[in-house]
Amino acid sequence: MIEIFILSFLVALSGALIPGPLLTFTIYKSKKQKRGYLAAIYILLGHATIELALIIALLAGASFFFQNIIFLTLVGFIGGILLVIYGIVTIRGVLKTDFETDFILEEKMVKGYKGNSYVGGILVSLSNPFWTIWWAGTGFLMMVRFNITLLMPIEMLLFFLGHELGDIIWYLPISIFVYYGGKSLNPKIYKYVLIVCGVFMIVFGFYLTFDTVFNPLHLKT
Repeated sequence: MIEIFILSFLVALSGALIPGPLLTFTIYKSKKQKRGYLAAIYILLGHATIELALIIALLAGASFFFQNIIFLTLVGFIGGILLVIYGIVTIRGVLKTDFETDFILEEKMVKGYKGNSYVGGILVSLSNPFWTIWWAGTGFLMMVRFNITLLMPIEMLLFFLGHELGDIIWYLPISIFVYYGGKSLNPKIYKYVLIVCGVFMIVFGFYLTFDTVFNPLHLKT
């Protein structure tokens, strides 16, 4: 079962490291709040709340389809390919970015909601199309891959905790760093970290795709 936790953590961490709306919102709140070093905690609590609800909804709504091998194979193929695409897009974005100049964690324009951090964690997550597509494809595929159902609370909890830990490892230090006056990250280190994340997503995506397509029977619960 530890495999569920580790892979869930690694995939989540790879996604969390990629700049996006939730990171922007975290930086904004960390600078603006009186106790900005706590911003990430409340934001991630909101983020985790909506993700737990989504996991339960996906498993509850899809339980009927878990016995359909054609459906499971299709989900596996799409989810794996999406992960490969995310990895390629990540590497391509890194190569197009000028990392030789300082990578500034400057305050960016946060469009839309700017209020409560917990509520913001929910709303910003829901407003991000990447987040929705990821869970509909790759997130759901991983649960299928590990045969996780609502009748397997321990496995579901390990998957959930591993996923959330991937977010915590990145967002919490960033929140503290920004609040206490951090201005920049080492551009070269961040560049290579993103490339490694992109490569990991590509490799893991291909593995999930081929494993699902050529060995689909193990997906059935």
